[in-house]
Amino acid sequence: MLDRMVAGVVPDKAHTALRDGSGRLRHEECLTRGGFDGPFTIMYHLERPHPSVPVTAVHGWEIPADTDDEPHPLARRHYLSQELGRRGGAAIDARVPLLFNDDVVLSILHPDEPDPVYFSNGDGDDLYFILAGGGLLRSALGDLPFAPHDYLFVPKGLPHRFIPDEQPQYWLSIECAANFGLVKQWRNEVGQLRMDAPYSHRDFRRPLFTGPRDEGLRELVVKRSGAFHGFRLPHAPLDVVGWDGAVYPWVFPILNFRPRVGLTHLPPTVHGTFATRGALICSFVPRPLDFHPQAIPCPYPHTSVDCDEIIFYAGGNFTSRKGVGVGSFSHHPAGVIHGPHPGAYEESIGARATDELAVMLDTFAPLRATKDARSVEDPAYHASFG
Repeated sequence: MLDRMVAGVVPDKAHTALRDGSGRLRHEECLTRGGFDGPFTIMYHLERPHPSVPVTAVHGWEIPADTDDEPHPLARRHYLSQELGRRGGAAIDARVPLLFNDDVVLSILHPDEPDPVYFSNGDGDDLYFILAGGGLLRSALGDLPFAPHDYLFVPKGLPHRFIPDEQPQYWLSIECAANFGLVKQWRNEVGQLRMDAPYSHRDFRRPLFTGPRDEGLRELVVKRSGAFHGFRLPHAPLDVVGWDGAVYPWVFPILNFRPRVGLTHLPPTVHGTFATRGALICSFVPRPLDFHPQAIPCPYPHTSVDCDEIIFYAGGNFTSRKGVGVGSFSHHPAGVIHGPHPGAYEESIGARATDELAVMLDTFAPLRATKDARSVEDPAYHASFG
């Protein structure tokens, strides 16, 4: 959560009557986190927000299941998501999960149609990285435009839909089961982002609220416990006249991340951008490199015995890796020493800058690959390290 916003018309005090000019009562809805102990947002609807009729859900994506009995030896792996068949359609139907554990699910999607229903993820927060394309996220809290190289956050439990533009779309989705937020070390004791943080509150874009809207859509799909549930609504769910709170979607352009540079190579934690249960999400952006005369800018070989490391390559030249391209995932599991490709360590000496662009995750629980991921795996990757 970022900070508190106020948009539209709200009463002077929460849980008190808000009426229009004719005396008609507005209906309050509280979207809460951590029960009632965490961040929350209060919305004021024209109609009662909670009536609904269960219907069959006809939208959703294939949920990964841990049912693969084939042996998969421990190895460094490389998945080429750019070789997946492009499955278009609406965003709610287009996710292709590739890697997952109980904390996060990483998927690729190429939506090319607006969502025909509203969607609420009751299983977790969704963080998207827009590799290519753009469009609009629409919710009762307003419209939020997004563009290439944006992170886009959609909070758990918020009904919304995507309206992609006409460009080819290529999105990374990270579904986070719990405790998603900014890295705590970058906040001060009142929750403000510190002056030495790699981003500021000004770097984030919030929804543009324009008041109640009726798109004529009355179907809501809710994902809960790994299944999709349909509901028919009697009223437009975007009938909000005002809201205030700290739970809302936002956009953060990855190039707004201010990278740290050191005398010698710094560990990836300095690139920490977001945190969720069981994972740290990092941003690698173009930057100067280490400035000691004998510095080796290339990451040193390391045995990270507690974490799987995933890197999603978004652009530029990654000094430590050869053979990866835009859309590649490298997966270096805990228990296997990993480091730069042969020659990269020595060749990096004297380099003064890097143009790499990538999203990295360190996960504490092992990540499992879906059959879709294995269908685009580079079988020669582990051996390429010599």
